[in-house]
Formats: sequence, C-alpha cells, structure tokens
Amino acid sequence: MSIFPVGGSRLAVSIILFLIIFFVVVISHEFGHFLLAKKNGIHVVEFFVGMGPTLFSFTKGDTKYSLKLLPLGGACMFEGEDGLAAEKGEASGKSFQEASVWARISTIFAGPLFNFLTAYLMALILVSVCGVSIPEVRGVSEGSSAEEAGLLPGDVITKMNGKRIHLGGEITLLSQLNTSGDAFEVTYQRGEEEHTVVIKPTYDEQAQRYYMGLVTGAYLKCNVPQTFQYSFYTMKFFADTTFKSLQMLVTGQLSRNDVSGPVGLVKVVDEVYDSAKQYGALDVMLNMINIALLLSVNLGIMNLLPIPALDGGRLVFLLIEAVRGKPIPPEKEGMVHLAGMAALMVLMVLVLFNDITKFF
Repeated sequence: MSIFPVGGSRLAVSIILFLIIFFVVVISHEFGHFLLAKKNGIHVVEFFVGMGPTLFSFTKGDTKYSLKLLPLGGACMFEGEDGLAAEKGEASGKSFQEASVWARISTIFAGPLFNFLTAYLMALILVSVCGVSIPEVRGVSEGSSAEEAGLLPGDVITKMNGKRIHLGGEITLLSQLNTSGDAFEVTYQRGEEEHTVVIKPTYDEQAQRYYMGLVTGAYLKCNVPQTFQYSFYTMKFFADTTFKSLQMLVTGQLSRNDVSGPVGLVKVVDEVYDSAKQYGALDVMLNMINIALLLSVNLGIMNLLPIPALDGGRLVFLLIEAVRGKPIPPEKEGMVHLAGMAALMVLMVLVLFNDITKFF
C-alpha cells in the first residue's frame, strides 16, 4: 500500500510542498534583513511573509509578525524607511534613515546574502547524500565530432571555451544552450597530460539540437572536504543557470512561456513530486530541496538586480549616497521605488495570467 496520496489529493500535497519551499526561501531572505537590522539598531516595524490581506499576526517585542494571503514574496518594514519620519522631526534613534549608510547597505544586502547561504546549506545536504556528477567522459559516439577530436572514455573535461568545469551538468547545460552550433574549445585531462581540442557540434534533425557526441557525468561520492567544495560548485552552477536564463530572456531566446510564477511553480513541484514519489519519501524530499536551492539562488540574484523597489535598486541609491556623502532626497527616491513597485505588481499579474492560460 502506497504512503502517497493519489488523484485530487496529490495536487493538495504539491501545493503544501510548494508553500513549504516558498516559506523557507522567503523567510531566509527576510531573516537576513531582520538580523542585520537588529544588529545595526534599526527598528523592524513588521516582518511579514506573503502579500495582500493579513491572515494572522502577532506582536513580539517591538515587531509585528504577519502571514499574508498571497504567496508572492514578503518584507521587513523598517521604521522611517521612506525617510519621511526624519524629515518631520519624528526621529527615534532607531529609524532606518538614522543608521549609517554602511549599516543600511549591510542590512539591505543581507537579504540576498542569506538566500545564497541557505542555498549553500541545501547544496551541502544534496551533495552529502547524493554525491555529484563530475565531468568525466563515459562514452563517445561513433562518428561524432568528439571522436574526431580524439576524446576517449576516462578523459576529464576541465575547461570549455576557457570556463572552468567542475560538474557534469555544466557540460550538458553549455551543450543544450548552444543553439547556433558554435565550436567549443575543450580542455581535458588524460592521466597526467592536459590536452586542448576544438569540437564542432553536429546537428541532429530528429532532436533538433546540436551534439558533440559525448556522454559525461561519472558519479563521485564526496568525502568531507569534497562535500564543502562541490556544494559551492553546485550552488554556482544554479547561479550560472539563472544568469544565462536572464540573458536569454532579455535577448529573446526565451519567451514568456518560459517564465513561471506561483501557479507554474506549483505545477513544476507537482510534476517532480509525481516522478519522485515512486522512489520513496527521501527521494521526494531531496528533489524538493533541489527546487528550493534553485529558487533561493534565483531570489538572491533577482533581488540584486538594480531595479527600483528591489534590494538592488535600493543599494544603488545607498551606494550613490556613500559616494556623494549625502542621500538622494527621500521624496525623489520614494517616487522611483513606487514606480518600480507598480511595475513589479503589473508584471506579477501578467505572469499569473500567463501561468493560468498556459496550464489551464
């Protein structure tokens, strides 16, 4: 008898799993802001997860903690964050604007930083339990460009186009994203010798993509030092994937159908859960950690983009203040962030609508 639900209840489980992932990723981000604010003597007025109407809240100390209806983010609200309290002479000594510029920079930067720290802890769990796939050649297709270049099973690929390679997944990613069939300069280790060759991928009409003709990804069960090392490489791989996805989105190589909001993420979680549940609860948990790792890195990177209303946009204003020695007028900065927030709200609605039309 299976311990996993079937039918309609499967979707309920997937929604619960998504919410757990959402809470872990968002709370870790906001906790970074919260912790550094407290350390810097900044009063946190409210710490909330979600957006929209408040489902429930409680007050502890001088901070209100809230859970809101919509799983679309969260926030740490600081006293005097908009600068108006200081302008009106209502300064309390604990407002955001009264803190030094570097205290404010560290407080804002701590959110994305904690996302990366959380992602690294998740990578530690995955690598310690599952090991990693290293870039060792396991097979070479007959007649392929890789065979012509002289690669053999057992060779370990160390660089591609000058980029250092640590994981088998990095080779797969670079190969899949090579939509124009550009040649790769591949450096590999064979025994004690290092070789560099050029591999020109060939196009497979049936698969409609370019292939080098390599099968890579030998399994490595990591010892303790390797676990810490390869956990960093794993987190970096997810960061590289996020940056590449953003680049492809901006250049038009990805479309709106490749972007997902909460509804789309629930579907992803549901599909992964459905595939993993046959292997047991541990496999489900590890797959959910893998999704959370990706989302945590994604949230950290997205928040560092210099977009108004996001942490990156606020950091731009703070860095300008640090350089010029005085802040941008609060009303002007507030208008920029308000416009940014309005644009983000419109984008969230469009992504939600896109998810609904794509999946229902």
